[in-house]
Amino acid sequence: MRSRAVFCPALLHYPLMPRTSDRRRTVITGLGPMTAFGVGIDPLWKAMCEGRSAIKRISRFDPSGFPCQIAAELPEALFDVKSVVPKSYRKATKVMARDIELAVGAAAAAVADARLITKAVDPEKTPTIPPSRFGCQIGAGLIAADVDELTAALVTSRVRELASVGAEPDSNLRNSELKTQTFDLAHWGAAGMQNLTPLWLLKYLPNMLACHVTIIHDCQGPSNTITCAETSAALSVGESMRVIERGAADACLSGGAEFKINPMGLLRQVYTKRLLESDGIENDPMLSLRPFDPEARGTALGEGGGILVLEAWETAQQRGAPTYAELIGFAATQSFCPDTVGLSIESDGRSISDAIEAALKAAKISAQQIDAIAPLGSSIPGIDQAEAAAIKRVFRNRAADIPLITTMPNVGNCCAGAAAIPIAVAAMALKCQLLPARLNTKNASGLNANAAPSKPAALNHVLVISTGMGGQNAAIILKRI
Repeated sequence: MRSRAVFCPALLHYPLMPRTSDRRRTVITGLGPMTAFGVGIDPLWKAMCEGRSAIKRISRFDPSGFPCQIAAELPEALFDVKSVVPKSYRKATKVMARDIELAVGAAAAAVADARLITKAVDPEKTPTIPPSRFGCQIGAGLIAADVDELTAALVTSRVRELASVGAEPDSNLRNSELKTQTFDLAHWGAAGMQNLTPLWLLKYLPNMLACHVTIIHDCQGPSNTITCAETSAALSVGESMRVIERGAADACLSGGAEFKINPMGLLRQVYTKRLLESDGIENDPMLSLRPFDPEARGTALGEGGGILVLEAWETAQQRGAPTYAELIGFAATQSFCPDTVGLSIESDGRSISDAIEAALKAAKISAQQIDAIAPLGSSIPGIDQAEAAAIKRVFRNRAADIPLITTMPNVGNCCAGAAAIPIAVAAMALKCQLLPARLNTKNASGLNANAAPSKPAALNHVLVISTGMGGQNAAIILKRI
C-alpha cells in the first residue's frame, strides 16, 4: 500500500483545484540563481550552454577523511553578502549563516533582474510593489550549524575519562592529557550549552532565510518557510503561485537555498549513502555525475539555490516588466519511503507520475504538449530509477524523444535550493528557445538524457520535476510567453 495519500492528503488535493478565469495568472519576472558559477542567471546560463561543470575537490576544508571529497563551491571572490545589503543592515550579516547569505544574495539578484524598486534598492523611492502586497516563500534546510562554533562550546564539556558523570571539566589539562578526556553529556545539558555564541539559534533557524529577505526588501505580504529537502524550492514556488492566484499578493520572492559543504553537512549526507564516493570518480570530478546512466553511483553537493520573482500577470503588464515564462501548473505528492530518511522511494515512480499528471491537469494541457523536461537528475540510482519510471509512465512512447535538461552535473545538488536552479534554467530555455548542453551521461535507456551540446529548439511548455529526500515530489509546468 502506498502511503502518499496517508502522509500528505492536502498536497494531493489542493493542486488538483482546476484553474478558473477568476484565478490570476502568474509569471516569472526575475531570476536570481546562486551557484558555483556566480551570482545571477547570466553566469549559470553561459556555463550551461557551454557545457561546463563546477564540481571539483572541496577547498573550504580538508575533505581527506570523507569518502566523498568533491562538491560545487561558490568562490568567495564571486560573492560577498555585505555588497548586496543596505549599509544600515550590514551589522545583521554577523548573524547570517551561509544559507541566509545565499538567500539574501539570490533575492537581491532576482529583484535587480525584475527591475523592482524595494526598500533595499532605494528607500527614498516608492516601492514598485506595495510592501503589503509583496510576499515571500523560501525553501530551507534544517539547522545549519557551523562546526567551529559548536566545537568551541562542546570543548567546555570535556572531562577526565574517570571523572564522575556531571563533574566540572578540568580547564588546566595539558595538551598531552587531552586523550584521557571524554565528552560529558550531562555537563553539556547543564552548563556547556550556555557557551554557544550569543544569538546562536537565530543564526541557524531555517526560517531566518525568509526573515532576513523580508526585512531587507520590506515584504509584508504572506510569508512561509518550507523544509522538504530537494523539493523545498519547488514547493515554495508552488505556494507563491497559489498566493498570487488567490489575490493575497501581487508578487512574491520564492525559491530556496542551502549550504552543506562543511564537515557536519557533508557527514550527514555521507550517512544517507546518497553521495558519490571518491573511488567512483574516473579521472575528472567534473565527469562524475551521470543522471540516468547505469554507471551512476551517487550525487555531489552544490552550494546555492535561487530566488525568483513571481508576479501577477496584470501587475507585470502594468509596469512593463520583462517576463521569462508563465507558471501554469503545479502539483505535489508524497512517495512511499521504506526507511526514515528516504534512501529509497517506490521504484515504479507512481507518486512522481501522479504529481506530473496533476500538474498537467491543473495547467489544462496534455502530455503531448510538453516539449522538454527538467528532472531532479541527481545521479542517485534509486531516485533516477523512480524519475525515469515516472517519465515513461506519463509520456509513454514520447519519453525517449523529449529532451531532458539536467543541471546537477553542472552545479551539484544544492539540496533545499536544488529545484530553483532547473526552474530558472527552464525559464531561460523558453525565453531563448534554446536547450542548454547536457553533460556526462552516455548510456541512458529510454530517455533523451545522454550528453549533448546546446541547440536551438521550439519550446512552448517545459516540465520541471523535483523529488526530495523523504519522498516529497513536486511538478511545475512553465509556458512560453
